[in-house]
Parts: sequence; structure tokens; C-alpha cells
Amino acid sequence: MRRARFGPFEADLRSGELRKHGLKIKLQDQPFQILALLIQRPGEIISRQELRETLWPANTFVDFDVGLNNAIKRLRAALSDEAGTPRYVETIPRRGYRLIVPVENLGTYQGLAAQESISFGNGQRTAEPTLASPSTRPTSPKPPFLHWRTTAMVAAVLAILAAGLWWSFRQEIDDYKIAVLPFKNLNPEPGSDYFSDGLTDEIISNLAAIDGLEVKSQTSSFLFKDKPRNIHEVGAQLGATLLLEGSVLRSGDKLRVNARLVRVSDDHALWSNSFDRDLKDVFSIQDEISRSIVNELRLKLQRGQRRYNTNLEAYDLYLKAQSLTRNEGLPEGRDHLIAGIGLFEQVIASDPAYAPAYAGLATAYGRLSITPRSFSPDQAYTKMRAAAEKALELDPLLAEAYASNGLVYSRDHNWQESERAFRRSIEINPSLSESHRDFGFSLLFPLGRLDEAVRELRKAVELDPLSPEVHVSLDYVLVSAGRYDEVIDNCHRILAADPNDNGAAQLLARALLQKGRLNEATAIFERQDQSGTGSPGFLGYAYAMAGRPADAVTVATRYPEWPWVHVFVYAGLRDKDRTFQALEKMVANHDPRVGPYLTYPELSLLRGDRRFSELRQMLGMPATP
Repeated sequence: MRRARFGPFEADLRSGELRKHGLKIKLQDQPFQILALLIQRPGEIISRQELRETLWPANTFVDFDVGLNNAIKRLRAALSDEAGTPRYVETIPRRGYRLIVPVENLGTYQGLAAQESISFGNGQRTAEPTLASPSTRPTSPKPPFLHWRTTAMVAAVLAILAAGLWWSFRQEIDDYKIAVLPFKNLNPEPGSDYFSDGLTDEIISNLAAIDGLEVKSQTSSFLFKDKPRNIHEVGAQLGATLLLEGSVLRSGDKLRVNARLVRVSDDHALWSNSFDRDLKDVFSIQDEISRSIVNELRLKLQRGQRRYNTNLEAYDLYLKAQSLTRNEGLPEGRDHLIAGIGLFEQVIASDPAYAPAYAGLATAYGRLSITPRSFSPDQAYTKMRAAAEKALELDPLLAEAYASNGLVYSRDHNWQESERAFRRSIEINPSLSESHRDFGFSLLFPLGRLDEAVRELRKAVELDPLSPEVHVSLDYVLVSAGRYDEVIDNCHRILAADPNDNGAAQLLARALLQKGRLNEATAIFERQDQSGTGSPGFLGYAYAMAGRPADAVTVATRYPEWPWVHVFVYAGLRDKDRTFQALEKMVANHDPRVGPYLTYPELSLLRGDRRFSELRQMLGMPATP
């Protein structure tokens, strides 16, 4: 037998190649030799002793059990098979292994071994050649010296090759950066994108559990939704070496998913598959895609990741909620967050044990209540805390649950527990951009640990390179760190892509003002004030710094109930007393922005004042950053 097919696999016994759906699967020599023996005798038990004689010559000194077990593991990984529930290779305890699927002969050749009977799973037997075992190969005597010298040379060459292969493989592992592009929705029904988008998001989460694989954030990947794609350009923009793309067709209770893994460097498809299943199998499809990538890249799946089997109605609502709450920076972000919160609550009502819904609910409340202008911090905090704690109670290994608890603790000014929760979230899932972002922005930033905050936010940018929200979060910290030129450059890039990004415009103006370019900064603040999209406090501060105190006071009087406006107006007017009074009102209102404000360059006049240290201590912080 030269070539054989079993299931979706095809093996070439002469070249030692294994393919699945026509795509080559990496498989080392020893696992392939085992597969070759199993293929030639399907349904028969291949004993461990026979495998030993085939794989290791009599004069080879090796830990046979360890070596054979490792080879079987690598074979099963290539076949996406599992010892507990085998589909291809069955373990016969204390005896050996057996191939339990039919084998189709695709061609014969005259091999080096003698003929023996081969079964093709239909009860019939035919004579075919087999791979020669070491004991049957013809040998000729060699002088002892030549034998020793040859052995030494071969060993040296093999050592060099092994080191080179190891180093090459090690470098390749370090370069596994994957982006999952939005799966195309083939369903013509209006408003059905949430399902394909949600499926994409869930696959991203599953891939993030793969050790050795850096997964780019959904926010950046989704910027390419419904757009023409050039693999090289997309990979360059996302900083990815691998792209996963596909399509989804949902029709009634049926589901078809096509997926393809592409290497960016040469557009080569490493793996592809189609899944025609019942809708209830959507979780299995997600797992299969993840396992296939694990096998193709020879990575490993982290243990302890919980598998959720919620009902389809609840899962459908969860995907809709995720779709609504993922981009809070959009102009309609507040309305989307509120709608998403309602859907998360429906999910919980339908399945009270679904931990990701609680984590999503907690994070949504955290985003919604970042400013009292959006939502009552007290009301949000109560709901946010309960949801975060419940998520962690239900799933102690859910990275999002720890991240949401980190936000809760930061609002509670329990900075030590907040840091512990964020670090645990990142330990569980290092590819979760939101954890790096919130750790940097909600904990390290207010504590004044600016260098650390910059590092975490740069990591968030690396994972989510096209997200304006992540870039803006980084620029907030860079302004406080005095890196104004970098902020100006960053904001120009963001505004070139989206001239209506109000956060970037505000940060640009703040950096320009600190550089002494008052007229340019004031013009930006005035435009934002006229459109109702900016922060009046920075406009008042600019007026004060420009020698226009009356205009600054006018701004403050327009907003008598907004202490966050007064903070900057009176700081610009050099009125420390009123600035501290405004900050104390913000603390009384549980406004989460007080900590970051204390790092702002606009409030530098307060540093060194006794009340500044007292205010930090009120927030549970060290007296000095």
C-alpha cells in the first residue's frame, strides 16, 4: 500500500506525509511510523512490543514507555483524537493500540518488506507490502572503527539538526500572533449580524486559552468587517502573522460554518474546514476550530478553562449583548450599553449559572458609570459589585470575572485587591486586551504609577492596535507623564482616521496647551463646547491660562452642579481653595475620575499642598505617588 485514506485524512506511506482535507499536517517520524503500522492492519491490535522493535533497534538505549507514550500523544494531537473518547486510535490497556476506522487503499507499491495480509475494514483481506522493521532490513558487516566513526558523525549531524530545528521552532512559536477577522454573515435576514459577530468573539475567547498564541483583540479585527481584505495589509495593520477568517449561515435550527487559517507571510492556507451542524452544536464548532488550530500550530490548550453549555436562547441573547457593549466609545455608546445591560439581565434570568453574562453585566455598568453625566455611580456600583462577585463565584477561572472584580475594587479604593484581581485575570488570559487596559487605566494611572500604566496600555495597544478607545486611554496617561509630543502624534493619527473622535481631539488640545500653543488648544476646546462634545472645564482652564479670567468664570457659572468643571476652571485661575472644594465634592459623589485627575498636569499647582496628600489618603492611596 502506498497511499491510504481514513476519515478526512490521507497518508502517503512512502513520503511520510499526512494530509487532512488536502492540507499537510505536521507529524514527526516516529508518530508517522506508528500510524503506518496501524493503517496497514486496521482493526488489529499492534502490540507495544512490536512498536518497540519497529521504532527502536535492539541496541538502542531509551526509556521505551516514555518515548512510546509521547509518540502516541503526538499522533493523537495530529488527528485531533483523544484517548478517553477515541475516534481513530484506541488504546488496549497493557497490550497496544488499534485503528478503529475503515481504511481505503489509494495505491500500491513494492516496498522493502515482505507481503502480509491487510484488512480494509470490510472483513476481506488482501496481500500488500508493509514497512520493513529494523530486524528484517538487509545489512552488511562494517569494520568496528568505521562503524564507530559513522555513528559519531551521524550523532553529531543529528544533534546539529535537532538544535537548528528546535531554534527554528522556538522562533516560530514566539511569532504566533493571530487575528480573527469577523466571520461573514451569509444570512440575508436584517439584524442577524450579531450571531456571526458573536461567534467570532467567542472563537477569539477560545483561542486566547491557547498557550503560546497571542490573540489580537476583537475591537481591532472588527474594523475590517464587510471590507475588501488584502491579507498582507490586514496582517501588517493588526500586527498578526496568522489570520482566521470564515463565514456563517444560520437557517432555522441548522448552522453552516466555514473557517480558514491563513499564514500572512505567503497567503498559505494552513487549515480549513466546513461544519454543517444543528444549531445546538455551536459550542462544539467553537471547540473544534480551536483544537484544529492547536494541532496545526503544535501548541497546547491551557487546562481549567470551563466549557459552558447554556441554552440556545440565553446564548443568543448573550451574543446580542456582547455586540452592543463592545464599543462604548461610539457616539451612541451610552444607549448601546444600557440596551446591552438589559440583555445581559435577560440571559441571567434564563440561565442563572452562566458566568460570562455576569462578568459582561459588571463591566458594562463600570463603563456606563465612568462619569456621573452618564449614570449614577452609586446605583451602578451596587449592581456592578454583585454581578462581578457572582461571576467569580460561578467560575473561578474566568479571566473576565477577575477583570470585572478588579474594576469593582478600584471603585472601592481597595487598590491592593484590585491589583491582585487584574494580575490574576492577565495570568489566566494574557491576550485579553481589556484586562491590560483596565489594569493600566483604572488602577496604575490613579495611583500615579505612570511608567507601569504606560507599559500595560502599550500591551493593550499591541493586542488591540486599531482600537481608538485603547489608544485614547494610553494618551491620557502619556499626558500625565509629560510626553506631549507623543500624544500630539498619536492624536493626529487617530483624527486622520476619524475626524469626529472627541476624546482624541480633547487630548490633542490638552497636549498643545501644555506645550504653550494656547491659541490652537483654545480653538479646539471652543469647537467642542459649541458642539456639546467636549469638557467645559478644559475650556475654562484654557481661558484662565490665556489671561481671560472673566471668560473662565463664565464657564464655571454655566455649570453650578458640575464640580468636575470647577476643578479645572479654578486650577487655571490658581485658586487652590476652590479647586480642593470641587475635588472633595467629586469624592463625596463617588466620582471615579478623582484619582486620575490628581495626576493631571493641569492640577500640578496642588502638589506639595498638605490637602493634596490628605485627598490621596481619603482615596486609600499613599500620601505621595
